[in-house]
Amino acid sequence: MMDSNASALAVSRAEIDETAKVIAPYVRRTPVVEAQGRDFGLDLKHPITFKLELLQHAGSFKARGAFANLLLRDVPKAGVVAASGGNHGAAVAFAARTLDVPAKIFVPKISSPAKIAQIRSYGAELVVEGERYADALALSEQWVKESGALPVHAFDQRETLLGQGTVGKEFAEQAPHIDTLLVAVGGGGLIGGMAAWIAGAKKIVAVEPEAAPTLAMAREAGKPVDAPAGGIAADSLAPRQVGQMMFPIAQAHVAEVVLVPDEAIRRAQQELWRALRLVAEPGGAASFAALLTGRYKPAPDERVGVLLCGGNTNAVDFGR
Repeated sequence: MMDSNASALAVSRAEIDETAKVIAPYVRRTPVVEAQGRDFGLDLKHPITFKLELLQHAGSFKARGAFANLLLRDVPKAGVVAASGGNHGAAVAFAARTLDVPAKIFVPKISSPAKIAQIRSYGAELVVEGERYADALALSEQWVKESGALPVHAFDQRETLLGQGTVGKEFAEQAPHIDTLLVAVGGGGLIGGMAAWIAGAKKIVAVEPEAAPTLAMAREAGKPVDAPAGGIAADSLAPRQVGQMMFPIAQAHVAEVVLVPDEAIRRAQQELWRALRLVAEPGGAASFAALLTGRYKPAPDERVGVLLCGGNTNAVDFGR
């Protein structure tokens, strides 16, 4: 149960609905596609429904939260600043270019070359420094003090949650028959926003890398706590803690947390490419890894939806 202070921070379905209208001219309504379990060697009665948020602008769902921040908040002349493992930075840079706003992005050295190149391609000022997301965040906070730029947090910001909540709204509209949604978790902005929209109407299962169990450890402790931040998805699913704002929402509306090993995430990437010709980054494939490896086992009549949340990777070689 959420206490009164937590409830005051939670975003509402009405606010997500209004946000969807505001950002609609700037984001894609990404498609869904169904695939039979046998396509992946799974014995499932019903097809798997994938939502392809990896086809979103800037390559991930993060564009929704980025545009929500820039359109719902007052942006100073100094522009915006963001810390990111890569996807959030790319999304903020893209939104800033679209809206003609200056942007400075801080990313750690673990960010993938694909994401670093993408941020640069959108014209943002880029600083690559520090070992992990937490280091980039500290540097961005110092820049806010020096410049007066508007900070756009990757997950622990009200407008970010509102923007990411529009994924839940779309998915529910496109696939109302689904019983369960599998959603990858890093800082929790995506699952927090989606859970605020779904609000118990469907089962939501969080999927995290074993090497970065941020929500799993928070649930065990009863509050966000420092967690390991490693693994192949560390540039998207490995902040030090889940967000303070999303945690009460997750406590209320996320049914369970499933942990998957790195090898399962890699296999999920390979299977998505083999069967559907979809290129997912490690963080984007993590949700499917839970189903593919049996870490999450649906009931016989359960209809499952899988959110593929990002595709920013150079993993596929198109030279042959």
